[in-house]
Amino acid sequence: MAILQMTQRGPVAELTMNAPERLNALSDEMLDALQTRLDQLATDPKVRVITLAGSGKAFCAGHDLRQMTAMRQAPDDGAAAFKDLFDRCARVMARIQSMPQPVIAQVHGIATAAGCQLVATCDMAVAATGTRFGVNGVNIGLFCSTPMVALSRNIPRKQAFEMLTTGGFITAERAETLGLINRTCAPEDLAKETAQLADLVASKLGAAVKIGKSAFYNQMSMTPADAYAYTGDVMVENVLRDDTAEGINAFLEKRDPDWDQ
Repeated sequence: MAILQMTQRGPVAELTMNAPERLNALSDEMLDALQTRLDQLATDPKVRVITLAGSGKAFCAGHDLRQMTAMRQAPDDGAAAFKDLFDRCARVMARIQSMPQPVIAQVHGIATAAGCQLVATCDMAVAATGTRFGVNGVNIGLFCSTPMVALSRNIPRKQAFEMLTTGGFITAERAETLGLINRTCAPEDLAKETAQLADLVASKLGAAVKIGKSAFYNQMSMTPADAYAYTGDVMVENVLRDDTAEGINAFLEKRDPDWDQ
């Protein structure tokens, strides 16, 4: 069985990390599979939304500690291999946010360390009640510095720092309150709830969502004045599209838009 499985459901690509015996750890193989598949989907005009789930009893337990232990056997104590690992993980995270399609995490069980980073990196996330989230590398003497980047951009600073320095878990309900995830649901409803969110987003004009996602992340590092100037240009680009004109006319005429998507 492939380490990363994909099911195409109309305009939604459903990805499932499939290494349940290792709690879907972000091993070399998993990172390579994610990078390859995401790069392929980024150029697929038929895909408007991507969901990401994990098989077995957990979403993702972070980096593969067995592989990391083996890296220490290199002459340089694995420094080059570790740097390559964290760089490749960062590229996967960057790829998720640079995708033209929204990416929704479907989370259950646990999402720890780089697995929590993965949730924080996705554009949206739905979690089953009972799911636990943590950046608990500090418990084994490894501060989660790279997961911290995504986490601290999702939740309040002091809450992120507490999670990072105590290694404690938070519940799905707490994660929703803090803004790490969008919503919670019963475990038996997780796939349906995620699919409904994906289908709702996929029903919108794909070109508009693509333009908007890019603008969303680009403006975050700007001053408000620069962000308004930039997003004003983005709005002009969007409003001048023929399919946007069709959407506006359809609204005024109280009918559904005739979009090819």
